[in-house]
Amino acid sequence: MSTSSIERAALAASPKPGRLQPPSVLRMAWRQLLRDWRAGELRLLMLAVGLAVAAVCAVSFMSDRLDQGLRRDAAQLMGGDAVLISDQPTPEPLLALADQLGLAHVISANFASMARAPDAQGGASRLVAVKAVGAAYPLRGQLGLMDGRWVASPKPGEVWVDPGVLTGLNLKLGDSLQLGELGLRIAGVIATEPDRGAGFLNFAPRVMLAEADLAATQLVQAASRVSYRLAVASKPGDARSTQRIADFTRQAQALIERSAWRGVRLDSLESGRPEMRQTLDRASKFLNLVAMLAALLAAVAVALAARDFAGRHLDDCAMLRVLGQPQRRIAWTYGLEFAFAGLVASVLGVAAGLALHFGFVELLAGLLNVSLPAPGWWPAALGLGLGLSLLLGFGLPPVLQLAAVPALRVIRRELGSLNAGSALVLGAGVLGFAAILQVLAGDLVLGLIAAGGFGAAVLLFALLAWGAVHLLRRLVPLNSGGATMPRSLLLATRQVAARPVFAVVQVSSLAIGLLALALLVLLRIDLIDSWRAATPANGPNRFVINIQPDQAEPFRAQLASAGVKRYDFYPMIRGRLLAINGQDVSAQKFSDDRAKRLVEREFNLSHAASLPDQNQIRAGKWTADEADGLSVEEGLASSLGLKLGDRLRFDVAGMPVEGRISSLRKVDWASMRVNFFVLFPRADMPELPRSYVAAFRASDGEAMDRRIGHEFPNATVVDVSAQLNQVQGVLNQVIQAVQYLFAFSLAAGLVVLLASVNSTRDARTREFALMRALGASSKLLAQVQRVELLGVGCLAGLLAGVVALLLGGLLAHFVFGFNWTPNLWVPLITTVVGAGLALLTGWWSLRGVLQRPVTQTLREADTQ
Repeated sequence: MSTSSIERAALAASPKPGRLQPPSVLRMAWRQLLRDWRAGELRLLMLAVGLAVAAVCAVSFMSDRLDQGLRRDAAQLMGGDAVLISDQPTPEPLLALADQLGLAHVISANFASMARAPDAQGGASRLVAVKAVGAAYPLRGQLGLMDGRWVASPKPGEVWVDPGVLTGLNLKLGDSLQLGELGLRIAGVIATEPDRGAGFLNFAPRVMLAEADLAATQLVQAASRVSYRLAVASKPGDARSTQRIADFTRQAQALIERSAWRGVRLDSLESGRPEMRQTLDRASKFLNLVAMLAALLAAVAVALAARDFAGRHLDDCAMLRVLGQPQRRIAWTYGLEFAFAGLVASVLGVAAGLALHFGFVELLAGLLNVSLPAPGWWPAALGLGLGLSLLLGFGLPPVLQLAAVPALRVIRRELGSLNAGSALVLGAGVLGFAAILQVLAGDLVLGLIAAGGFGAAVLLFALLAWGAVHLLRRLVPLNSGGATMPRSLLLATRQVAARPVFAVVQVSSLAIGLLALALLVLLRIDLIDSWRAATPANGPNRFVINIQPDQAEPFRAQLASAGVKRYDFYPMIRGRLLAINGQDVSAQKFSDDRAKRLVEREFNLSHAASLPDQNQIRAGKWTADEADGLSVEEGLASSLGLKLGDRLRFDVAGMPVEGRISSLRKVDWASMRVNFFVLFPRADMPELPRSYVAAFRASDGEAMDRRIGHEFPNATVVDVSAQLNQVQGVLNQVIQAVQYLFAFSLAAGLVVLLASVNSTRDARTREFALMRALGASSKLLAQVQRVELLGVGCLAGLLAGVVALLLGGLLAHFVFGFNWTPNLWVPLITTVVGAGLALLTGWWSLRGVLQRPVTQTLREADTQ
């Protein structure tokens, strides 16, 4: 121990003149914190904690504000405090119930139809999403027009329209729009619609008219497919509004079940606005994963830095014991010092996370079309808990051992070395840290794969590193017989083999840091590329439905003449599920709302000899032209309780069609491709009535629409280019947010590498002092250092690359649902990068060791 350290310890332990008692423990801890900070001994540790807390808080602040905003605005997004949806006119008892409870209510009818311009203005037509609303619309939220007006429902004889109607039909404000048998004046262009929702119907531009005009259009007939929405809301100033809505919801659900109304259900926020749910869910998991990696890396860095800190203070504590300091006082002093350090680092990390999340808000501005509430206290508490649990679980155990250092260490340096640490403190801290990680993950599978994978990786790295060191001890020559080996390589390998525990710790910590960095790079490249590929920018922007069988070949010839080479073209068969394994199907047999809705509607069935590109077989086998086979989408199978081998019977235009489930498929519904719940693995089924559906990308969209409308007047063209552009815009914004947080996790990974190499500084100083005293040159020792760092980095990089591939595959398959193609070059790349980073961080951390005079190095090595 240096003379200055002895003097500081003596001054801290001895009472000052005129004072009967030594300074309080709190005061000593604070002084020691400031002294160690100035000496640079806590900077790496506090930096690791601050980075982890900042990353976690940034994600938590963002998700908390989004959740609060969605909960606050749920009624505005749905158009009412409660909403009932039905495929038939709303039953009168439900309207009577709303009146009985004193609730305001309004009915709207939604359906697809063709709108056309007057013959004098070209007579063009296009598919639109018609919405007929009552006079009280909207009950919640606001309907805004492009001219800045906030309006209610249109007046009789007028319509509000989306901009796409004007451009598609070459019309302007004040012109007449023909809907069925009625002409209506265009009185406004819709800017915002509170309860628009999503779905295939709403890809078409909106036309909104007054409910009073609906009958005159003659568009709704007995067999028409119309979706009716009953929105209810409490009246302004009603003190019992919450109770009234709860009573309505409960009694309405009871009425639906008691009356056995088919196709009537209560709506929810998730089913009402699902258009970005999958994208936002994936974005949330991406951000949570990156934040978790930062926290896991920080845990490794804190453990390494704390052990290095404790090793540097062993002699100080031995001198304190000589001067009469009790163990309890030393333990409290260092414990409080670490608590202060953790609190300061955590508070700074929370502040940085708060500032960072405002960057997320800017990057995701196009997604956040609501005014977010102020940040809450929960993310700050989570960040503080993370920072303190990091220090408690991974930093405090080696530091608490300082109190047990014997006074004899002053004269016998081999006494009082650090051991494995306090199991009780370590266990409590690790459990708290694991609980915080699981809260942050928000997904059990994501939490288990990330945290469990890293825990298993630590054990695997340690085991493999131990085996590699023992193999090295067998292979390295210990006598002059190895003289043909370069001296630097010989000394470096002997040095590693002589300190197996030291080498295992260094390889394991380096490998963990490199594993996180490799996983982050795979996340940035492979996973995000897979995400983009799921919804490609050049995906289909046109869907055409209702193509008749005799039009199939002419339609495909039309696509070929227009230069369209890649497209989806499938038969579409309407069928209702009648029985499962011979048992009749009814909604009353299912408790799940989604299952009830599914069995009450007709399915879009299809057939194909080969599996569609955007589908994956999850169970069973796809057999081409299997006469009795059925392939079912796994989500449908889960909702209806279906399994391989079950038999399904459908009614297709009065014809019974039966088959056995031979495979279950995962369907990427976000791919903007043609997808089906049920597929027959057959090339042809001529006995069934069918139409065809096509999806393709048209470079000259409007001209293509006109040609199809002229050649196939019965077909309906749906333009989804606006939706495709919107999804791509969302992806780009979310990816920017992931990259934004990526920088913090990258910094945390570099801190781990620095901590790993820095933890060997004192040991290397003593070794180099002895070697230089025995005649080794600085040049030789520099070569030894480089060879050792390169070897350790290569081994750590190789292990990290292999495990990163495994973890990346698990995350892609079980968490994000992507197709995963392992890149076998990853282990080679991580090996090279590991060697380079180990060499670079080693040079930075150890750059001053070899430049010191030999006498100074020996003196410091002797006193430390």
